[in-house]
Amino acid sequence: MLFDAHNHLQDPRLDPWRNALLASLQRHNIAGLVVNGTCEADWPAVAALARDEACVQPSFGLHPWHLAGRSADWLARLEDALVEFPSAGVGEFGLDRWMQAPDVPAQRECFLAQLALAVRLDRPATIHCLRAWGMLEELLRDATRPARGFLLHSYGGPAEMVPVFARLGAYFSISPWFAHSAKAGKLAVFQHVPLERLLIETDAPDMAPPKEAGGELLPGGLNALGNLRLSLELLSRVRPESSDELEASLAANHRRLFGTGLIPESFASA
Repeated sequence: MLFDAHNHLQDPRLDPWRNALLASLQRHNIAGLVVNGTCEADWPAVAALARDEACVQPSFGLHPWHLAGRSADWLARLEDALVEFPSAGVGEFGLDRWMQAPDVPAQRECFLAQLALAVRLDRPATIHCLRAWGMLEELLRDATRPARGFLLHSYGGPAEMVPVFARLGAYFSISPWFAHSAKAGKLAVFQHVPLERLLIETDAPDMAPPKEAGGELLPGGLNALGNLRLSLELLSRVRPESSDELEASLAANHRRLFGTGLIPESFASA
């Protein structure tokens, strides 16, 4: 069974296809999804999915792209969401110097606040990082980190930082986006990730593969949950393990980071 470590199934762009995507999970051998909120406005939609769909594992966070719109009590609201869902993760949150006019002090402050919340509540953390790898390493090195670890989703950092982040507790996920020919170098980085630190994701509806990769594209070029299999195939291209060994390790890694409490009981032994 496959587990999608990161997606945004609550995204309004998926409204016309959400039910069909959920219905397709069994056909694609997908047992569970970690659905990530990115701002206060979409946390209720993530919560509703978690209540309605046994396969959904909620995660709530404040993404660096949405810091400017945060309320004065955003952190308390985040904790309230996490308390309602005792097995929920913290994220997606992170650091981003790629965005226009980044407010780096606010990013650092909000990053550390959410990391500390994950530590205090013993939750997995899902981290976004673009062009801020040195700052991320500095903050993680100097802070207390979640005992169960954290996910660097759709990891696009340098190969030489893989062992550094792994020692700090990182897991590294690959998305269908790495099927683009321009991302061949980033794909190759995953041959350096320890087997026990690998995960797969879709980041749907974003990070869609190119048409020539043979994945499933929704109208408008949106990414579909079924492309999780393509993420696995991409890993197979750069890894020495057999497909069966890789798939078994990915499932074990997902359970180790997110905990069996995040996985629906019907899939816990899958």
